Amino acid sequence: MALTVDVAVVGAGLVGAVAALGLAQKGYSVVVLERRKPEIQRGKLGVDIRNVALSPASQTLLDRIGVWRSVTGAAPYRRMFVWEERGTKGMDFRAASVGRSELGWILEQSPLAMLFWQRLEEEPSVELMLGASLVSIRTGDRVVELVTNDGDVETKLLLGADGARSTVRELLGVHTETVDTGHHALASVVRTEVPHENVAYQRFLLSGPLALLPGAEPNLSSMVWSQPPEEAARRRTLSEPQFCEELAESLDFRLGAVVAVDERIVFPLQQMLVRSFNPHPRVLLIGDAARILHPLAGLGVNLGFEDVRDVLNQLHHPRPIDPGAEGLWRRFARRRRARSQMLIGLMTAFRRVYAASNPLMQWARNTGVGWLDGTINIKAQLIKEALGLGSVAQRL
Repeated sequence: MALTVDVAVVGAGLVGAVAALGLAQKGYSVVVLERRKPEIQRGKLGVDIRNVALSPASQTLLDRIGVWRSVTGAAPYRRMFVWEERGTKGMDFRAASVGRSELGWILEQSPLAMLFWQRLEEEPSVELMLGASLVSIRTGDRVVELVTNDGDVETKLLLGADGARSTVRELLGVHTETVDTGHHALASVVRTEVPHENVAYQRFLLSGPLALLPGAEPNLSSMVWSQPPEEAARRRTLSEPQFCEELAESLDFRLGAVVAVDERIVFPLQQMLVRSFNPHPRVLLIGDAARILHPLAGLGVNLGFEDVRDVLNQLHHPRPIDPGAEGLWRRFARRRRARSQMLIGLMTAFRRVYAASNPLMQWARNTGVGWLDGTINIKAQLIKEALGLGSVAQRL
C-alpha cells in the first residue's frame, strides 16, 4: 500500500529540510525523499569549502522553527566593502548604519545540513525515505502519486526542493528560462596574512566579480571568483604560491598576502527561472529547483528560505487545511516569480555595468558609486533590502 501523507518534500538540502520541519510543526504529516544522508565535509584548512551566507531574514526563519539556537560556527560579517578594478570610489556597507550588529552570517554548508537532518530524524511528524529516487509523478485533483524505487507515496501537496537538476521539475515537464552568464565560478577557502575582522570584500574586476567572505577563524575566508571559463581553468591548475599571489594582487592586498588555499573547485554559472512555481494546484517548486541566481549577491539559499517562509505564512490557519486546495498557491507563485525576476534582472545589470570598459561608462560608474556611498538614507535602504528586511523584499 502507498504511504499517505499531507506533504511530500523531495530533497532534504537546506531549503527542503527547513520546509519539512516548519510544516511538521504546523501539524501536517510529512515525508521527505532524499537519496543520501548528509556528511560533514572539511578540506585541508579544516573547514568546508562550501559555505552559505545567511541574511537576518533567514536567521529569523531558523529561529522560528527552533534550530538557530543549535547552529554553531556562524561567522558574522559586520561590514562589506565593494570596489572595482579601475575605479577610485567604493561602497562601504556597515551593519551599524541600519541599527544592527551584523549584516549576516557565513556558515559551513555540511555541518548545517547535518544539523537539519538530525532535527528531521527527531521530528515525529516527519518520515524519512532515505535512498528513495523518483520514478514517476501522477497528478490528480485530490492527491499527487509518487512512484519511487522504495514504494509509492500519495500526498496532498508535493514540494520540489531537489535543487538545480530537479527531478520533480523534469518529470512534470516544467518550462524554464535559462541565461548562460558566460562565466565559471572558482571557489575555495583561503588563509590570509591579515585578519578579516568580520569584513566581507567584493571587487568587480574587468573579468568578473571576486568575493571574499569572513570565516569563523580570524584569518580564514571563503572565496568565490566569477570569471571566463578559460581563466578559471588556468587558475585552478596554478601552483599554490602562484594562485595565492594572483589572488592577493586581485584583492589589492586588502588582507595582505594570501598564505594558503584549499582545494579549488570550478563550476559553470547560469541563471535559471521556472515559468511557474506552482505548475499544478498540488505542486510547488522552491529553492534552486525554482530559480538560480548569480552568486555575486549571496542570495541563493536566502531566496529559498524566503520561499519556505511564504509557504508557512500561507498555511497560517489555526488547524491544518488541505495544503493543495484549488487556488491556494496562485498568489504565492506570482510573488515568488516576480521577486526572482527582479533579482535576476538586477544581477544581470550589475554584471553588465561593471564589465563595461568604455571610459565614459567607467567615469559615470565611478561618479555614481561615490554619490551613492555618501547618500546615507538611500544606502541604508539598499542594505535593508539586501538583508531581506526592506519594504520591497517584504512585499514581493
